[in-house]
Amino acid sequence: MRISVSVIGLAMGSLLLAVSAAASSVRPGEMITPDNAAVVRDLVSPGNFLLVKQGMEMKIVPSERLEWPPPYKAATEKYAAQVRLDSKGELQNYVAGLPFPLIDPNDPAAATKVMWNFSYRPQYTDDVDVREVQISSYGPNGGAPIEQFVIGHVAFYFNTGRTEVKPIPTDPEGLGPGIRYRFGAFPFEQPAEIEGLGLVRYRYIDPKHEDDTWIYNPGRRRVRRVAANALSDVAPPSSKMSNGAATFVNNLDADSAFGFAAKIEDFNYRLLGLRPMLASVNAQNIPATPCQADKNRTICPENWEMRQLYVIEATAKPVSWHQKIGNDGLTIPKRIFYIDSEMWFITASDQYDRSGKLWKTLAIFNTYRDRAIPNATVAIYPFKRSFQTALVDEDLQSGYSTVVYTPGREGNDRECWYINMRVVTKAFLDPNRMKIIGSR
Repeated sequence: MRISVSVIGLAMGSLLLAVSAAASSVRPGEMITPDNAAVVRDLVSPGNFLLVKQGMEMKIVPSERLEWPPPYKAATEKYAAQVRLDSKGELQNYVAGLPFPLIDPNDPAAATKVMWNFSYRPQYTDDVDVREVQISSYGPNGGAPIEQFVIGHVAFYFNTGRTEVKPIPTDPEGLGPGIRYRFGAFPFEQPAEIEGLGLVRYRYIDPKHEDDTWIYNPGRRRVRRVAANALSDVAPPSSKMSNGAATFVNNLDADSAFGFAAKIEDFNYRLLGLRPMLASVNAQNIPATPCQADKNRTICPENWEMRQLYVIEATAKPVSWHQKIGNDGLTIPKRIFYIDSEMWFITASDQYDRSGKLWKTLAIFNTYRDRAIPNATVAIYPFKRSFQTALVDEDLQSGYSTVVYTPGREGNDRECWYINMRVVTKAFLDPNRMKIIGSR
């Protein structure tokens, strides 16, 4: 049994019609500033609204349909009809493509299906390498960064859901060891005191198999294994590794990378709505432009358009290591995601502290084109595809802000995003590879 591509297209087209019908409060060409921020109060997340009020300018542009890569669309048509969730919300019979192209909002499992769609979104499916990623943190008054990291490679190699690079649709590593993907971030190029630092993380298909994580310490020239929860922001502060996931001024947590990087199975989900809202899905500037209006604490001015977004509440389950410390050890017990219903990436996320108070907000900027940089000579794709240009993570209680530029503004590699190009291999993401690269 197959799900027709025409049915999928009709569903996505109807979402844009719904957006158009609801877009009466903002018009293409309008610039949103703190002076008229009230018009978008109900069109962005509560946290993102505070960013607009503090200075993040939004240029309203017409809504555009975002087409999936043709190989991904074909895989969805071929395999989606067989995909199921078990009683625990765990994914069954998935091979490739979007797991759940047609979601009934009245389905009790709708929120969990949305999250699995996000997890297997069409942005990249086989391998990806983002070069010279820049992470800059700012104080409440903005200005010059008070802390900055530059990472040479932020890369994935996926063993399941492959659609463009052989082996398709599954690498043998996904069948034998059961590794869903390998992830790496190395070497750190700035600051100088941690130059060469890196990490590699393996995520497994089996939800009971915790991630394997390794850190390379350039000072000791040694790769060491760390606990699975060492990079998770839902771990208590006492469990952080010495080169912790966040420092005093860098409030970005590892579980917020690309919107959400924790295991889908470790959270419970609730659908709060499917709403016409604003999101930045076709950003104009790469590298992203620091917002002068709020002294570099966010990205602006940038294109925002009306989209149909799923609003999902995520609360952490009391899984194995939570049980040992108790739920009072969670630092981010609740997150609310805003997920694009066409391309399935997270456009915004609000995070709440243990008392239930809004704590942090993410604003995520994506674009849609056939190359990251206009003068690219290598990373040019036969069709348009979506990828992230920047992520803002602001602590709304302290005023500290961290901006992730993908790619960085100061790098030399002008191709930036290498998606499904066989650039990343399993060997490249071997933990010992960090030692070789980080020691150069």
